[in-house]
Amino acid sequence: MPIALAVLIAVAITLAIAVPLTSKTVIRRREEADKATIGNAEEKARKIVDDALKLSETKKREALVEAKEESLRIKNESEREARDRRAEVQRLEKRVMAKDEAADKKTEALERRESSVAAREEELKKKQSAADKLLGQRQQELERISGLTSDQAKEYLLKSVEEEAKTDAAKLYKELINQTKEDAARKAKEYVVQAIQRCAADTVAEAAISVVQLPNDEMKGRIIGREGRNIRAIETLTGVDLIIDDTPEAVVLSSFDPIRREVARIALEKLIVDGRIHPARIEETVEKAKKEVENEIREAGDEACLEVGVHGIHPELVKLLGRMKFRTSYGQNALKHSIEVAHLSGLLASEIGVDVRLAKRAGLLHDIGKSIDHEVEGTHVQIGADLCRKYKENQIVINAVESHHGDVEPESLIACIVQAADTISAARPGARRETLETYTNRLKQLEDIANGFKGVEKSFAIQAGREIRIMVVPDQVSDADMTFLARDIAKQIESELEYPGQVKVSLIRESRVVDYAK
Repeated sequence: MPIALAVLIAVAITLAIAVPLTSKTVIRRREEADKATIGNAEEKARKIVDDALKLSETKKREALVEAKEESLRIKNESEREARDRRAEVQRLEKRVMAKDEAADKKTEALERRESSVAAREEELKKKQSAADKLLGQRQQELERISGLTSDQAKEYLLKSVEEEAKTDAAKLYKELINQTKEDAARKAKEYVVQAIQRCAADTVAEAAISVVQLPNDEMKGRIIGREGRNIRAIETLTGVDLIIDDTPEAVVLSSFDPIRREVARIALEKLIVDGRIHPARIEETVEKAKKEVENEIREAGDEACLEVGVHGIHPELVKLLGRMKFRTSYGQNALKHSIEVAHLSGLLASEIGVDVRLAKRAGLLHDIGKSIDHEVEGTHVQIGADLCRKYKENQIVINAVESHHGDVEPESLIACIVQAADTISAARPGARRETLETYTNRLKQLEDIANGFKGVEKSFAIQAGREIRIMVVPDQVSDADMTFLARDIAKQIESELEYPGQVKVSLIRESRVVDYAK
């Protein structure tokens, strides 16, 4: 035990001596490492500063170079702009000098012309004095030869002038009568034109077919049905032919009876929307479509009477008026034509001073026979007169219906007015097919005549052929040439075309100058 204790004591003493020595060594080494790190950091800092100085010098030089280049570019642009401005100033100076020279020439020409005018004026004065002397001598010679004094000659002259004045007065009276007739005819035309302008109605040209759109081509098979029973049922119930061909997603309904065709169209559209297509459903749908068409006919008749302002017409006549919505004549809708004739008759009646309401009533009912002329024997004039008699219409209205095509003599001014209004409505450009073709051909001929002249760029016939506007090429046609060109075109139109009234020829010459502000 004593030995072990001695060993432990020795070890403790050794450790106590060694620990302080080790701590000092470590501290010294750390100080040396710190100094080395600080030295390295200072060296790096100096290197970074040097690099930054070099970079700043480089940037400075680059900035100086760029500034010099920008200065040089601005200088070049300034010089170029100055050259342009000098050139512009020189050009303007040349123009001013040219204008000054032209002004000087004009001034000289005016001075020469003034001197020439003064010389001519002096010469005319001399000739006038000579003419006065000759006139006096002639008067003396006439008095000597005729043996009449000046007073006697005046009296004779007054008698001669009086006779000539009477003759001129008679001619003037005749001219005034002719002018009055022309003014009356022109005024009548103005009334007609005013009536047309105040009653411009659109015309609808329905054909003998109607097209029903399908959602897809599979619907065609369902419309035809098994062994064609569905299509047979539709054709039997409506009296309309169904044409199902290769036209994509469409079925054509063909019939000369527009009301049946409308019933078939409505029924087929309802069946397509419903999707259930079989004979029983077809029969039910057709009945519903007939009722809808009857209601539409009744409403159309009521609206026509309301639009025209005619009341008290028998309900059956109103219904027949509504049927005319589906009737056309030469492509002109019969109901719209009747409404138009009623408006025109009222306007003409107001100008003349007769019963406006009765004229409108006669105009509205003048073609009532067309509503059932495919069901009843006879012309639409005779059928219409019979219908008006059946429903106790006014005798003036009946006579207007009978006489609007000249079948019987008109017995009142209203009958004449209805006849004129019917002619105006039918002859209005675009109202009927044959009128439209003639009208379009006249417009084309007008434009072809104008385009055939040299210097014409474009031409447009407007105002229903009453005016043609022509654009000319400014470089080929001058302002002075336009007068002769317009006259030549007008002369050629007069010689080659036939047209009512007159055709106004308007020439347009346009010159444009473009410049830019900088």
